[in-house]
Amino acid sequence: MKVAPLVVRPRKLLLVARFAAALVAVSFTALAVALTSGSGGQTFHLSDQLAMVGLGLLMAGAILLLTRPRIEADSTGIWVRNVAGAKAVPWQVVRGIILLDGSPWASLELHDDDQIPLMAVQANDGARAVDAVLALRRLLDASRVQ
Repeated sequence: MKVAPLVVRPRKLLLVARFAAALVAVSFTALAVALTSGSGGQTFHLSDQLAMVGLGLLMAGAILLLTRPRIEADSTGIWVRNVAGAKAVPWQVVRGIILLDGSPWASLELHDDDQIPLMAVQANDGARAVDAVLALRRLLDASRVQ
């Protein structure tokens, strides 16, 4: 039986990271525009201002890396993308999906006692995180019946 893919992304983390990235980019740009001359007599040139804008954009880009986490799961397995890297895992190697109290995100527990963090299932998303874990567990259970 083919199941529609389940796609999970964190909600609060996306909102906070996007807001923070925009705030950093705008702040560094405003600071660059305000840079004309220092109190000690130093002069800032256009290249200094452009470098300040560039630094702001680099920092905003680094913050936006936090928006990468995503999970796609179907009846064959789960594809996990965290901040750094991605991995496809068939359901046959998954023992369970856990979301422990106090843990920032859920994890895949594998049969070889390894764990893969599921950063897309953020505990601070509350009921959405619980619903995602339950949906993933249903997919895992359905794969074992086949």
